[in-house]
Amino acid sequence: MAVVTMKQMLESGVHFGHQTRRWNPKMKRFILTERNGIYIIDLQQSLSYIDRAYEFVRSTVAAGGAILFVGTKKQAQEAIAEQATRVGMPYVNQRWLGGMLTNFQTVNKRLQRLKELELLDFDDVAASGVTKKELLQKRREHDKLLKTLGGIRDMARVPAAVWIVDTKKEHLAVDEARKLKLPIIGILDTNCDPDEVDFPIPGNDDAIRSVGLLTRVVADAVADGLMSRGGQGAAAAGEELGAEEPMAAWERELLESQNGAAAAEAPAAAEAAVEAPAAEAVATEAVATEAPAEEAAAPAAEVAEVAEETPAAEEAPVVAEETPVAEAPKADEA
Repeated sequence: MAVVTMKQMLESGVHFGHQTRRWNPKMKRFILTERNGIYIIDLQQSLSYIDRAYEFVRSTVAAGGAILFVGTKKQAQEAIAEQATRVGMPYVNQRWLGGMLTNFQTVNKRLQRLKELELLDFDDVAASGVTKKELLQKRREHDKLLKTLGGIRDMARVPAAVWIVDTKKEHLAVDEARKLKLPIIGILDTNCDPDEVDFPIPGNDDAIRSVGLLTRVVADAVADGLMSRGGQGAAAAGEELGAEEPMAAWERELLESQNGAAAAEAPAAAEAAVEAPAAEAVATEAVATEAPAEEAAAPAAEVAEVAEETPAAEEAPVVAEETPVAEAPKADEA
């Protein structure tokens, strides 16, 4: 994992150490040679240590931790502020206040005071409710707090690790981090003590370009960790919602077309659902209207059937009684 090249390190002067008379014997294993009274740092080892520090920073930030950038020397102030602001991490590029880590509760109270002063309008004396002299004192207090604590204004708790540019100059920050057992990532020049740093990066801590390059590498690791953290959050959300694996392009197009067709059919289905109750109501009314008529017709039909089944009354035979005809008197008797 080449996060920085050998050419970039040579161009930035990362390989230049201090004078031979200003060295720490513990740094001997990181020194390649000596030239013109100046030690030359072995950049092959620097590359391996950079990769190791990069992976640690990335995993720390991905797990939710924060990295505090520390560099109060003039060569590091601009790079520290720029790179830390780029990735949204706290930084200290002015004076290191004693107890900034070990006595963070008190420092946090000063941060709250800074936020209170930021709510005031120092140009409007009438609306502030205080005199002009008191408002001027509050402005000075605000400027002082902003200068020393502005970089850690949004730091709510002690960071997970500390990035230090010059461990020899920032010995107070190193001591406090070691007391709290916080991991330290730092640039080790030939005059530094490697035993004080957990993730050392052998290099030049006096050149602006060298400090800027190595600080940018750490900031890139932070950015990579933030992206990993965001990806894990999205993955967790996807699992909660039952998200599936990424689909191919043709599958996505097919799914979108099906969704479009379903969306087009939805209004028709809704209208049909609305019309169905009305049709059922009309049918029910028709059935209810026909039922009494059918019930009324049923008795008549039954009567007719009974009438048809009952045999007609037999007519009484009419017997014509013969009228007795009077016999004509016989002539003899006449």
